[in-house]
Parts: sequence; C-alpha cells; structure tokens
Amino acid sequence: MIIEPRVRGFICTTAHPAGCATNVREQIAYVLRKGPLAGCPKRVAVLGCSTGYGLASRIVATFAGGAETIGVSLEREPSETRTGSAGWYNNRAFEIEAEKIGRSPLTLEGDAFSDELKKTFIERVREKFGQLDMLVYSMAAPVRTDPVTGKTWRSAIKPLGAPVEIKTLNTETGEVYETTLAPASEDEATATVAVMGGEDWKRWIDQLADAGVLAPGFRTLDYTYIGSQLTWPIYWKGTLGRAKVDLDRKAEEIRARLGQDAARVVALKAVVTQASSAIPVVPLYGTVLFKVMKQLGLHEGCIEQIDRLFRTRLGKEVALDEAQRIRVDDWELSPEVQAEVARRWPLLTTETMGELADLAEYRSQFLRLFGFGIDGVDYAQDVDPRVVTP
Repeated sequence: MIIEPRVRGFICTTAHPAGCATNVREQIAYVLRKGPLAGCPKRVAVLGCSTGYGLASRIVATFAGGAETIGVSLEREPSETRTGSAGWYNNRAFEIEAEKIGRSPLTLEGDAFSDELKKTFIERVREKFGQLDMLVYSMAAPVRTDPVTGKTWRSAIKPLGAPVEIKTLNTETGEVYETTLAPASEDEATATVAVMGGEDWKRWIDQLADAGVLAPGFRTLDYTYIGSQLTWPIYWKGTLGRAKVDLDRKAEEIRARLGQDAARVVALKAVVTQASSAIPVVPLYGTVLFKVMKQLGLHEGCIEQIDRLFRTRLGKEVALDEAQRIRVDDWELSPEVQAEVARRWPLLTTETMGELADLAEYRSQFLRLFGFGIDGVDYAQDVDPRVVTP
C-alpha cells in the first residue's frame, strides 16, 4: 500500500515503516559519530522506549555505551491494510540495528501502568540480566488505571485557581490567536497528578527493589519538562506543575530507600512530541524557540539532548538544581535565548509567524515522528505495513 500522513489536530493516525526505520538509523548514526561512551550502565531498562527521549536513551545506551536493554511501550501492531504505530516500527528498527552489533534487545509491548506487565518484566529481567543497573522512565499518557483500586484517572491540562488568557497556535492552519482556559477543578488536578506525577515511577522501583533485581549502585531517571515563564501559566503553575511537584517528591522517597544518587528527575528542553503538541501554548512557544536556538547554533532534538545527558550529566559531581534535579534545559533557558524569545512573543501574529518563528520546522519535526518527510525514503513506493526492512 501507499502510505501517506493522515493528520487530525495533534494526532497522526498513520506511520511509515521505511521512514520510521530511517529516522532510527539517523539517530544511531549521530551517536556513532560522537564515539564510545565510557562508564555507561550495561543493563538498562527504558519505559516508554519507542519514541522521543525514551528511544533516544535506548539508542545512546546501546550504540555509545555498549549496554543491553529491555524496553517497554504500548503499541498498535500493523495489519495488511492498516499501519502500526510509529513506536512499533521504531522498536523493530532498533532491534534490527542492535542485533547487527551483537546485542540482543528485549521489548515488551503492553500497558506499563499495570502490575501484570511489571510482573512479566521482572521475570524477563531475572532471565536476561539477573539485575538492572539503570531504569529510564520516559512515559507520557493521558490516562492511567490504578492497579490497586481499578480507578481510571484522566489528566486535565489546565491552569489552577483562575482562568488564564494565553496566545496559542493552530499548527494546521498557522493561525495565532488568543484563547481563555478555564481553571481545573480539584478532582481534575488530583487526576492529573495520578496520571502524570511520580506514583507509577515509584511503584515500578518499589516492585523491582522488592524482587531483588536492582544491582548495587542502581540509578533511575525520570524525564520531565519545566519550561520558561512564557509557558508557566499552563505548565508549571497549572495541573501539570502540581504533577511535577509530586514527581520531585517521589524522587526523594526513592532516594530515601535506595541511596542519595539513586533517583533523579531530569529536566529536558522543549521538543516536538505528540504529547507536547496537545498542550496549549507549547506549539507556539516551540516554533519561536526553535528558530531562536537554530539562529544561535544551540538547537537540539531528542538524540542530541540525550547524548549530552549521558556524556556530561551522569557523573558523581554533576550540578543539581534546588530540587535535586539534573538540568539539560540549560541552553533553552539561557538568558540570551529567553530574552530573544520574550522579545518576539508580543509581536507574534498569524502574519508575522514567517519572520519570527519556524512553523515549517515544527511541522517537519511532527511528521518525522511518524516516519514522513525524511530524506532518502521513497514515499511513492508500495510497501507492506507489516514489514520493517533490515
């Protein structure tokens, strides 16, 4: 079949197997150009392994650090007439490339929030590794079912306390407009913390520790985004911010059990992901940020960010912020970048987008998530959606 992108709002319902595989190989090539990574953990788990920062972590650990990995993600398998999820193709492409260098990656596809998958995961870790040296938690989901109560929580990305008027962007039409966001109820805020806070992360670590599959010196990282003051009304000062406070609290609890260096929240820069595309103000901020950072020679995607994290931020002497987080959003939040973004912000209109922002880059990066718009891929070719070619 001929596979084309079908985009509805912030969702693309199709993915291209050859495009996804090429995207994975390009990220691997970047890491290989940077050279071997000394001191990398050798037995690494990545939860949310199939896209974005999670996929980048698995690539860096494997192809720079020489690690064996076990990954977890929730995917849609392809059929003869329907494409799979981009993550399904990314997982297959990663496995193919890792096996070429003698690795034997293991991927579990299912609901990482469930205790059933955690139990299966522990069994596989015992069989494959014995113990783990590192676990990366890089999951983003709008819904989570509590494995104890059976209650399903649905997050609500809203401000707290009072309505907020913000400038935002329709990424399909390019229209910049003002919108008013109603504040969250207390129940909505509680639900957002239950989905996007640190409860599931800590549950994973507690169950792995109880099972005896964490090696001495084990470390876990949970990826987050804090952002700048321009995004704070909907982000840090909203329901998401409350979830992030919970994440910091859970990191403290893990450190109290496993040691002072055992758990870190890692603040990363803004990038295009399907999750971030759904958050009001973030796409508009991203289009301006990308243009400014590219002009200053500071722009990074997921693979560049995670490669820098693994090479420069995981040592014993790394600087931490006041909440004991590792920061890799330092280039985004540098005074030079933020001053220029802030200067452009009030000037942004539908008419000035071309001059002040880079919507084309944003759209391109969004489509790349699903394997489209990638150089060297013949999109006119008839392909079997069930096959990722080695």
